[in-house]
Amino acid sequence: MFRLPTATVEPSPKPTYRPLPLATDDGTDHLLRHPEESQTRSPRGCTVGSRLVPTCGILWGVAPGARTESRGVRALADFERKTGRRQAIFHGYHRGIRQMFPTEQEIAIAREPGRKRILLLNWKPETTTWAAIARGDRRTDDFLDRMAAHLRENFRDRFFFAVHHEAEDQVRERPGSGYTARDYAAMFRHVVKRLRAKGATNVVTVLVHMAYVPHTTRSWFRHMYPGDDVVDWIGFDTYSYSEPGYGHGDFAELLNRRSASKPGWPGFYNWVRKRHPSKPLMIAEWGVWFSKRNPDHMAEFYREVGEQIEDFPGIKAMVHFETPANHKRQDSRVDSTPDALREYRRLGRLPVFQVSVGG
Repeated sequence: MFRLPTATVEPSPKPTYRPLPLATDDGTDHLLRHPEESQTRSPRGCTVGSRLVPTCGILWGVAPGARTESRGVRALADFERKTGRRQAIFHGYHRGIRQMFPTEQEIAIAREPGRKRILLLNWKPETTTWAAIARGDRRTDDFLDRMAAHLRENFRDRFFFAVHHEAEDQVRERPGSGYTARDYAAMFRHVVKRLRAKGATNVVTVLVHMAYVPHTTRSWFRHMYPGDDVVDWIGFDTYSYSEPGYGHGDFAELLNRRSASKPGWPGFYNWVRKRHPSKPLMIAEWGVWFSKRNPDHMAEFYREVGEQIEDFPGIKAMVHFETPANHKRQDSRVDSTPDALREYRRLGRLPVFQVSVGG
């Protein structure tokens, strides 16, 4: 989950955050919108392909009860009850090399009769450095081999797999640190290639960034990319703040957040669409941090998502991060106000978010 670093960041400037026209090989400008990418309305019959990319529309999902003990089946049931619809994606988190996943509970969530879902599972190795994993750390490789066997035997459904999401704030660009941007890319490659070599062919990989301007504008940021052959989707985590200052704005600001100190940065959505135009994009975590001092922002933001989503045809999945207030007073519950819940329910009913994942 994205946490705003302690360093001071200037409030986002006022300029337009809409997608920038992107130059094509023939010299024309467009938004890289393919004919099948219209987000205005989705015809009935939207499904997913082999890489879980929707044939039309946008996958709708949640990380329910995040950072609480109730996360899982109960939190998911509560979220679906209050929002009035099934979630196409269930987002779960894993650390270390002890527990195999998907767990029995996650498999049950994915295969619930009449309510099938796609799993999005995050994994942070936390065993040794990125560089050591890339070189073939024995303990990590043993875990990956057992994981591949677990998938072959117990779960052959395709699912989203994110390797060490939000890694930017752990980059240490010092020779030999083991945590350089290139070390991350090499680690990601090794993990994916090892799993595939051991028969885990149902893994659909997601590279998940923080989309935090002071990181994305660093010279090393582009070196984090592991390569098209091991990255199926590109994801990013981004939140709207209800009070004026950093991160306060509409949906377009959320996707193309900028900083006054980095005037040349076009925003994450614009940047990734220009640099990786063929990759489907996922908002792997999103939400609105509620504030009692500006309680109307949450409902207003949900309305803006519905109004502006058609401007961002690269977005193929949106996964809400649902959590109650924590020590930083960050509360993203969609029912923080009655108006917010009503607008979120209305948003989830839009045709563009009706993609069938089976069952």
